[in-house]
Amino acid sequence: MKSKRQKRIMEIINQEPIGTQEELAQHLLNEGISVTQATVSRDIKELRLVKVARGDGYAYGLPSGQPSIQDNTRLRRILRDAVLRIAESENIIVIHTLPGNANSVCSLLDGAEWEEYLGAVAGDDTILVVAKSKDHVAVMMDRLREMIEQ
Repeated sequence: MKSKRQKRIMEIINQEPIGTQEELAQHLLNEGISVTQATVSRDIKELRLVKVARGDGYAYGLPSGQPSIQDNTRLRRILRDAVLRIAESENIIVIHTLPGNANSVCSLLDGAEWEEYLGAVAGDDTILVVAKSKDHVAVMMDRLREMIEQ
């Protein structure tokens, strides 16, 4: 049941812009698939869906291959387009984005495979990035600033 539901979610996301969990749940209910908002939320998390800018708003999208260390084109573009400011404290970097963009930035950071990167947690417009050590923060901050300014 879960795998069929998640497969259908992927099909729906590919066919039309879905901006909220409630919209997605309603689509599934209309097709006779009984779900709660909590179930849809878990499915979105498991499928690693991200919100992407589409037309005049945001919609869920499927993650498309993660960038490699050699090719950070997508990461560079979204950093330039969506990041408002970055700050550091100890071994943590805080990235503030435009509303709705934190998950996309975080997903691309996860896929960048930076040696200094331990992990990150994203909200709607804020990301907490954890570096492996305080020394690694400076390296990551330089890299992020360079990508934003290019």
